[in-house]
Amino acid sequence: MPADYFCRVEKTEIFDRPGPLEVDLGCGDGSFLLAMASHHPDRNFLGVERLLGRVRKVCKRAQRDGLENLKVLRLESRYTIEWLLGAGSVSRLHLLCPDPWPKARHHRRRLIQEDFLEAVLNVLEPGGEFLFKTDHDEYFEWAVEKVDAFGRFERLDWPDDAFFYPKTDFQILWESEGKRLQGLRLRKPA
Repeated sequence: MPADYFCRVEKTEIFDRPGPLEVDLGCGDGSFLLAMASHHPDRNFLGVERLLGRVRKVCKRAQRDGLENLKVLRLESRYTIEWLLGAGSVSRLHLLCPDPWPKARHHRRRLIQEDFLEAVLNVLEPGGEFLFKTDHDEYFEWAVEKVDAFGRFERLDWPDDAFFYPKTDFQILWESEGKRLQGLRLRKPA
């Protein structure tokens, strides 16, 4: 818990152990987050989730598994990125299967917007990455257009075997229904 939700928080205030900080926005049931923390004990992982039941579940599983490199913050994703995390504090930011807000009148609620991309660029360390996945084709196209218009990220290839990247609960569900996920891997210039 941050001491003050109205001040920027540095990564050393979140974890008192060394290591890069990765943030999973909207961590859901925590399956992705828990697998990453288990696979990368040298890194620190912060899950951000607004639903209390999910937060409690992830915390309980992390404690059961002895994962001292994982914490969960109950807060809105946008607020966390735009107002809470310190500049240059995040090595990787994951946004996996967010609500696509498919109705045109709701598109303003989508996270991928110019001001959000500006905030992501601010919290990433030089060379840090922003990884986005969705099963919603129109949202993916929207995200590509917003990122291209923003023009301040380097777009990287993201083959399935690029690095360890477990599937989220939503990804598993949607793939079982025959849906495909598309992803963007973006890097902040060094």
